[in-house]
Amino acid sequence: MAIVHVSDNDFQTNVSSGTVLVDFWAPWCGPCKMIAPVLEEIDGEVGDRLKIAKLNVDENPAVSGQYGIMSIPTLMVFKNGEVVDKIIGFQPKEALMAKLQKHL
Repeated sequence: MAIVHVSDNDFQTNVSSGTVLVDFWAPWCGPCKMIAPVLEEIDGEVGDRLKIAKLNVDENPAVSGQYGIMSIPTLMVFKNGEVVDKIIGFQPKEALMAKLQKHL
């Protein structure tokens, strides 16, 4: 499954069913740029069991504010619309996969 870009308008629709990893990011954020290829790799490996969505915090302040995003990148795991995990900052692929495995 391909990584999708979500906005304030379609966020709830995108996280309402299944397991979704949301990457709260901004284009000027160095660690956000570092984690992007890691997320691409993860999508290639477990994209059939995990949807990955990216939300630009600069362009979508409503959802960012709703979830209290203070640092980016922040990754949140949603299961059927409910937050079940939160990861703040860059994580190498192995560490990120270890945290995601329990939700897959």
